[in-house]
Amino acid sequence: MLLQHLLKNLKDYRFYGLSLALVAMLVLFIKPQVIKRQPVYNFTVIVDITRSMNAKDYQLKGEAVSRLHFVKQALRDLVLTLPCQSKLGLGIFTERKSTLLFEPIEVCSSYAEIDSVIDTIDWRMAWAADSRIGKGLANTITQLQNRGSHIVFLTDGQEAPPVNPRYKTDFSDLKGKLKGLLVGVGGLQNVPIPKYNKQGQQQGFYQQGDVPHRSTFGMAPTSSVPVEGYNARNAPFGSAKVTGDQHLTRLYEPYLQQLSKDVDWVYHRLETSEQLSKALQIPMFAKQQQVLSDSRPYFAIFTLILLGLVYFPRLSRAGEKNLLEEN
Repeated sequence: MLLQHLLKNLKDYRFYGLSLALVAMLVLFIKPQVIKRQPVYNFTVIVDITRSMNAKDYQLKGEAVSRLHFVKQALRDLVLTLPCQSKLGLGIFTERKSTLLFEPIEVCSSYAEIDSVIDTIDWRMAWAADSRIGKGLANTITQLQNRGSHIVFLTDGQEAPPVNPRYKTDFSDLKGKLKGLLVGVGGLQNVPIPKYNKQGQQQGFYQQGDVPHRSTFGMAPTSSVPVEGYNARNAPFGSAKVTGDQHLTRLYEPYLQQLSKDVDWVYHRLETSEQLSKALQIPMFAKQQQVLSDSRPYFAIFTLILLGLVYFPRLSRAGEKNLLEEN
């Protein structure tokens, strides 16, 4: 009787299905890995944390969010799309310098740490209020040019105060030193800049009289038009009150596009996380490398299929029946 029962089970497809499923499940515990060649990436991301990055001209899930918040979410999504063995470093920019929060580290084994640091980036980490984008970009390239990492510099491009044309940043010695992506953040229409107190509570928005609308550093720009109140020694910029729209903010895209040409980088406007990931995962930034790839998902899927055929045979039979009827 026992032999007959065993022979009967051997003829039942469910016996083989469960046996194969058991073997596949056991394989999961030994963590099988295969060696394959794939592109990997090494990025150091620098995030502009100046006050204009608090402007809310992005939408997430139907809610208006700040540029900085949107950038942080885009970076968190980026980490999830980068293949294992890729590395990501993170830094922040304000005034005219950038500083690293951590050097590039492997994205899969260090995912929790990277995600945690991205989440803690805040505009209050700034050590100065000015925003010298050109100077900051040059400083970043100088710092990182020999570290083997590609730079991703995210900014809205608003110089505060505006750049004196006499003192534009000279990139001639830095052009082509390394590859990078200059990412423009924000919308093309002017929006107000939120004003916060020391406790981080919003108290309205910046007004015209709160910010300088021109630079008074160094010598005045050359002009054939007489400037009201001009005095070569005491008032080289004149005495007239200057007003403008520097209390508002937008994406200074033409300026950033020119900067990207000056340093021989690629320019990209940040609109969605998916587009940013695609802009970064291109051959120019990739390095082909042999890596160990976890093959457990394939065994897990195979196990689920076998269990489905064993415990839900009607579904497979119904599918076969429908297929026959269609033919």
